[in-house]
Amino acid sequence: MKKIRLYIPLTLLLMSGACSKSFLDTEDVTTATEQNFYKTPGDAFKALVGCYDGLQQVWKDGIALPVAAEVMSDNTFGGTGNSDGFGYQMMDEFDKSRSPSDQNFFNSNWINYYKALYRCNMLLSKMEQINWKGQESMRPIYESETRFLRAYLYFDMVRMWGSIPLLTQPGNENVPQASPDEVYKLIAEDLEFAAQNLPNTKYTSQAPATYGRVTKWAAASLLGRVYLYYTGYYSKPDLAGVTTKAEALNGLVDVITNGGYGLVEDYKNLWPAASVLTYAGEDNKETVFAIKYTFTSDYDGNTDGNHWLVMFGLRDQFSFPYGQGWGGGTVNPKLWNAYLATDTRRGATITSIIDEGINFTMKGNQREYTGYYVKKYTPTCDENGNSIAVNKGGVNFMIGQFQDYVSIRYADVLLMAAELGAPNAQTYFDDVRKRAYKANFTPLAISQENIMKERRLEFALEGHRLYDLLRQGVNVAATTIAESTNVENGGVSTNKTISAAKIAETKGLVQIPYTQITLSNNVLKQNAGW
Repeated sequence: MKKIRLYIPLTLLLMSGACSKSFLDTEDVTTATEQNFYKTPGDAFKALVGCYDGLQQVWKDGIALPVAAEVMSDNTFGGTGNSDGFGYQMMDEFDKSRSPSDQNFFNSNWINYYKALYRCNMLLSKMEQINWKGQESMRPIYESETRFLRAYLYFDMVRMWGSIPLLTQPGNENVPQASPDEVYKLIAEDLEFAAQNLPNTKYTSQAPATYGRVTKWAAASLLGRVYLYYTGYYSKPDLAGVTTKAEALNGLVDVITNGGYGLVEDYKNLWPAASVLTYAGEDNKETVFAIKYTFTSDYDGNTDGNHWLVMFGLRDQFSFPYGQGWGGGTVNPKLWNAYLATDTRRGATITSIIDEGINFTMKGNQREYTGYYVKKYTPTCDENGNSIAVNKGGVNFMIGQFQDYVSIRYADVLLMAAELGAPNAQTYFDDVRKRAYKANFTPLAISQENIMKERRLEFALEGHRLYDLLRQGVNVAATTIAESTNVENGGVSTNKTISAAKIAETKGLVQIPYTQITLSNNVLKQNAGW
């Protein structure tokens, strides 16, 4: 992979390393600076690659949102090694007393998100000085992609931390936290701009070399997701005064009608570990937007691998096709039991030690063992236990994982449109369920309750459950997640309690890193409960 490095004096690096696959390969730049770089559309494209690269790196260390959002939901427990610290239990139980020394649990993520935002804001601030002559049509496309990426970053951040500093220009000013309303207004404006200015290229007409880039359909889909979360969590009638319910719905229906996407016929084929020989592949017809990864991460500055996938692997043991990992996010038996035996999604979503006849011998190393592990996002190995990532050339099984994170699937677009009351809502709902049950499909009348139940089953372990609960109300989330049960710590049955009061106190938000509060001279204020 060729690398692109832009050096900006006295500021953050704009780029460091190629992002991942296909269009993200680009030529070297040696000593470009903020003052002399942004002149041509080619310069703008290289800077745009840096923005994608920034998104790719927000979870290179720290706690990845897809992991955190499952651990903090009712789908999984914290898990990890029996001799590890209790940070994942602190996160799982919304209780800082479980690991008082973890004062900066999300600090790396905070830093990486703002680095990525810096890149986006820098490119957006330079649009006017670029000479677009002869390529005028590229400006709204590059601007739209960049604004989508900025919106995506801010949406992650505002859901995790609530009130955050809102920066729309490149800089490192020590500014107070903005209200969520202000952040969501920018997110909505950015996504509406992207949806209105990106071309109407169907998935079926998209050049493979452009897979991974933002599309009109991705922008409309994310706008629908943001609308549902904001209006639910904050009990608002519209999205920050920018997007109405009708507008959000129209965008989703446009994706369904004109985007060229479809459901992969067999649910298991969406996931490498669930299908092996029949995997539908990356960028399949159900992928509306994905964060791209590849196996070329190393310890010399190339950070384009999926560094968080290893958290969900079987603790210290492989069992073909499942590679070893750190045993985080052990699956709550309640999730397994929520599926009917006739639902093909159950076996594609969850690895059941007993049902699959796995001889798991590492219970002594596993905290919060339940007998169930994440299957959708897990390291894979060959029949001899060799990491597939290493077989492909990765440095090791920890940072060499390369499975893309599929953030928006077409099934999500169907269910969001159904939830917002599309004329064909029942058909959309049925289409998702027909794939799941195949010959065992029986009709179910559409309702808000049934849609939310279906969302849990369809998107389990993909990083959406916590936010689907929170947008129904913090109290709904608290009572749903709270429980007292037994798990096995190092092979010993141990009681585990998650308090509804703790979830309500924190409002489902995570800890703002105390280091950031200190660096801000206490301009930043900590979230309640942390």
